[in-house]
Amino acid sequence: MSIPMETITAETEIESAGFRWLVGDEGVRAVACAPLEREGFANAFSTRGGGVSAFPEASLNLAGFDQDSAENIRENRRRFVSALGGEWALAVCWQVHSADVLVVRDPQDPRPEDERCDALATNLKGVLLGVKTADCVPVIIGDAKSGACAAVHAGWRGTLAEIVRRALARMSEEFGTDPRDVRAALGPAALGCCYEVGADVFEPFRAKFKDADSLFKQTRDGHALVDLHEANRRQLLEAGVNPERVHALPLCTMCRPDLFFSYRQDRKLYGRTGRLMSVIGMRP
Repeated sequence: MSIPMETITAETEIESAGFRWLVGDEGVRAVACAPLEREGFANAFSTRGGGVSAFPEASLNLAGFDQDSAENIRENRRRFVSALGGEWALAVCWQVHSADVLVVRDPQDPRPEDERCDALATNLKGVLLGVKTADCVPVIIGDAKSGACAAVHAGWRGTLAEIVRRALARMSEEFGTDPRDVRAALGPAALGCCYEVGADVFEPFRAKFKDADSLFKQTRDGHALVDLHEANRRQLLEAGVNPERVHALPLCTMCRPDLFFSYRQDRKLYGRTGRLMSVIGMRP
């Protein structure tokens, strides 16, 4: 099977940033952070191909029970998780753009999908923590020393509320994580090249963060592009994570509709969108 030129280009981009492709059955492709893998953490950022959902067809939609059937989502999740190999329990949550972090404690019941929060943390082996996105920033965090990990959903509201720093603080409280031991990866999101916002976003950022202006590039009166990848990277560094241990996937969901779901782009094309999933877990 031939590989599209766009995917070959993406291969070069992701390898230089510390990522690699995972290829599963039935056309499933995902991106993994190689340094996190080497430290014992299975991880993956999904793409949109290789599924059974009509978004528009053969799409790997991994959430959104109000727009897709439960059967489709379950099958898509099975395909995605199987690409990581081994046996896993998947823990996801009901995301509400909050700054709340839930600790997954029970290995017999790791599926808190009715729990409202936007980050999950655990030190259980064999449990994949997952967050769902379609333009927001997914952040996965691993601490090989304590065996703890976290998955974070950071839209602009979560970024403003510093949810990444809250997740790190929770890992420290619960598992003794030292930020200097942490490795983190930021996954596919609407990047600073495309993500335009209004004053309702940049004014609160300016009021809270002294360096906020450097995150925005004005496009027209009352509007600007925002770099949420950089905003979350800075929060990781300010919390004590070593800059060389933070990896950012240089792929924009809005630029690459061939690879990713995008809430902003897909609504224009199809009137709805699917959801990507980003996962991390310590292998048994």
